Amino acid sequence: MKLSRQQIDDINTKLDTVIDPAGDARGLPNEFYTDPTLFAFERDQVLANSWVAVAFASDVPEPGHAIPVEFMGMPLLVLRNKENELRVYHNVCSHRGMLLVSEQTRLRTVIRCPYHSWSYDLNGQLISTPLIGGAGKNSCDGFANEAHGLKVVRFAVWMDIVFVNLSGTGQSFDNYIAPLESRWAPFWGTGGEHKFSPGESPGKLDLSVNCNWKLAIENYCEAYHLPWVHPTLNEYSPLDQHFNINDEASMAGQGTHQYDLVQTDATKLPTISGWPADRIHHAEYLALYPNTLLGLQADHAFAVIVIPGNVGTSQERLQILYTGAALTQADYAASRDAVLQSWDKVFREDIFAVEGMQKGRSSPAYNGGVLTPLQDIPTHNFHSWVARQYKSALKSAQFK
Repeated sequence: MKLSRQQIDDINTKLDTVIDPAGDARGLPNEFYTDPTLFAFERDQVLANSWVAVAFASDVPEPGHAIPVEFMGMPLLVLRNKENELRVYHNVCSHRGMLLVSEQTRLRTVIRCPYHSWSYDLNGQLISTPLIGGAGKNSCDGFANEAHGLKVVRFAVWMDIVFVNLSGTGQSFDNYIAPLESRWAPFWGTGGEHKFSPGESPGKLDLSVNCNWKLAIENYCEAYHLPWVHPTLNEYSPLDQHFNINDEASMAGQGTHQYDLVQTDATKLPTISGWPADRIHHAEYLALYPNTLLGLQADHAFAVIVIPGNVGTSQERLQILYTGAALTQADYAASRDAVLQSWDKVFREDIFAVEGMQKGRSSPAYNGGVLTPLQDIPTHNFHSWVARQYKSALKSAQFK
């Protein structure tokens, strides 16, 4: 996506005020939530070098399982090959760019294009080109199948989340995730993410929201809205027990010193081994930039992938994760259900807020707003991260 020299100068000027210190800074201007041109630039130039979350590995549990994923209009395909290894490809045929897989499916042996029946094995190799040389001829001189396989997408899996690096040139995933792993090591130990897995009973929630993806991230970052939007949550995790979390380079959010663990008439969920006994009610809610929302409590964790649809729509995919016996044992089924229902309520309560803010971005009376010096520090952190990514991308942007 190319911008004019004037557009680049105007954007840079506006972003300067976003990066100002908290209390002096303005929020991101309206066009960063409403302009389709900036949305396309954001995907190809701003987010492409980062690690974006697109799916859960458990969505494709066995060999042959495949799911199509659309990220900001870009069609991707997540699947498992015959060896049960995860693979991510661009979901288009090398011949005419036809969409290969349009719905979740179980592939037997090949990925077959529905247009001209070209077929690929589950490792992305082109293995069949029927009638390419004319009637009865499935090959032709000068055409090499091995040169036209599916385009591979660089990916990594962490805490069951499938992350992709669309440019293929971003930092290593280990470096990307290191600050978060370091922060949470006191609670779950080295490699703690491996202790959590999706539970046996349903623990997923999908929500469609009419807002730009960034508003979902911003809303999650801050606790300021709890008393009015989440009155029930505020009773067992009150605002005055919350604190801000900031890592300028990769994440921001909030934590609480008072989170009451899930209580039901059934068996109480076990806590993660090694969790500090004196911090049993500690919980943290972090936005891992750009589009992953994470929650960590002593008895469960959750991940939310915010998938941008277009400039004004997003999908939120929530998955609850448990540890030890809580994963599968029937004794914990009621508690697992209680956890899901509690977070279902919280995330649904947020919908009116993020959709209302999206509508507000159409008003000329609003253009960035006020970021207060205390309550909006995580939001300012995220805005500053977005602004820095834009500025870096604009340095190498091609002009119209």
